[in-house]
Amino acid sequence: MKDNSARTSAASGHLPVSGPTQSPSWNILKRCVAVVGLAVVAMAGAAIIFTDGAGVVSVLFGSVLVMAFFGLSLLAGHLFARTRPEAVMGIFIMTYFVKVLGFGAVLFYLGTPGWLNRPWFAGAAVACVLIWQATEVVIFSKQRFLFFNDVQTPAKGAVDPATEPEGEGS
Repeated sequence: MKDNSARTSAASGHLPVSGPTQSPSWNILKRCVAVVGLAVVAMAGAAIIFTDGAGVVSVLFGSVLVMAFFGLSLLAGHLFARTRPEAVMGIFIMTYFVKVLGFGAVLFYLGTPGWLNRPWFAGAAVACVLIWQATEVVIFSKQRFLFFNDVQTPAKGAVDPATEPEGEGS
């Protein structure tokens, strides 16, 4: 018994060689912002139903802080990957410290404003961190990276002088 269902599923003809994903940090950033943005809309909707305007503002404030600090590293990775790809890991480490210290500095500097609804702020911030990280891991796992700089095979008919046998051609 043969499985004939796969016969029409493959593309006919020559398939091009696939390469690395173009701008992986930018792709991850866009998708994380989109997924977390949907979650923020849902949390703000819940805050409208269960609390007052301070709950909604607290949800927005917590989520914007998380999105700004988490997006910082991906944006820096995207910008530096084009000009200095060898420095991207160092940039990610540096932006990690900026995230931790900057997030703490913002919270320390602001203190606790009177309008802040602590449970909604904390819940939104934690939810955004978890959703952002899960989305980042899933999208990152689907990216393609070029680990080896393989030499391209020459086009048909092109002769490489190094492989031509001696005594022929001259």
